[in-house]
Amino acid sequence: MILLMCYQICVAGLVALPDDDLAPRLDGDPWTIAGDPDLGPHTDPKQQPVDFGLWQAADGTWQLWSCIRGTKCGGKTRLFHRWEGRTLTAPDWEPQGIAMEADPALGETPGGLQAPYVVQVDGQYRMFYGDWERIRCATSRDGKTFTRAEGAFAEAPGANTRDPMLFNVDGTWHCLSTAHPGNQGAVYSRISRDLRTWTDPKIIAKGGAAGSGPYSAECPFVVRRKGAYYLFRTQRYGKNAQTTVYRSRDPRDFGVDDDRCRVGTLEVAAPEIVQHDGQDYIAYLLPSLKGIQIQKLAWEPRR
Repeated sequence: MILLMCYQICVAGLVALPDDDLAPRLDGDPWTIAGDPDLGPHTDPKQQPVDFGLWQAADGTWQLWSCIRGTKCGGKTRLFHRWEGRTLTAPDWEPQGIAMEADPALGETPGGLQAPYVVQVDGQYRMFYGDWERIRCATSRDGKTFTRAEGAFAEAPGANTRDPMLFNVDGTWHCLSTAHPGNQGAVYSRISRDLRTWTDPKIIAKGGAAGSGPYSAECPFVVRRKGAYYLFRTQRYGKNAQTTVYRSRDPRDFGVDDDRCRVGTLEVAAPEIVQHDGQDYIAYLLPSLKGIQIQKLAWEPRR
């Protein structure tokens, strides 16, 4: 009788768990899609491909633009380089050269380009990126060649607003970014109906076990799986890479100075998640910071 009661309680407990309470898990072996590029006169042995954007162009090819830091381009030493892949699962994508450099004539910080992210809306590709102080936008018809567009925003002067990421919830666009006013890193959210006019920022993740230093809330990325939103938030790059994952039913609240939404951590940096042909993939930096790799991503019930 005692065993039966125990069994019934355990089964009841399992049934009571929400079916959207999941945790991400790296699945299988990764493959490298991009290495340390040749930048011509801007090449520096110390350069590193870091924050990047990944999307499919109009012709079906896959595009990867990465911020290369530590180059000889001057200023903040950063620019965008592009690679192209025929399929998402192919290794060693073809380098396509420097894709974009900062334009000081337009108010961009010299050498300050950071973290491109692309969405496709109404047949147009829109790239959001950082210029060291602001989030800016560029547009394209083919998903390969982009032209700068009007509009920019920043969270605070000198706070290095960067790492934009966008997703849509019921017709409303959410733009995440990170910044560190007063050296306090946080994930910020703004919303818009037209990708042009944005609300004031709201801090949606900060502090907790991941910390509140200037680099504790980098590369925010949100995906929705089975009714819940999952935020990936990076703290460390390199051999000791760390990204903390949070789960929430509210895409604008993942915990501020608390860990109530925390799911766990992954040993990756600057992740971007892509769903293709029913499979989730996660792209992230090599531990050496000399390239970018992709791996399958699985989801399993959290116990």
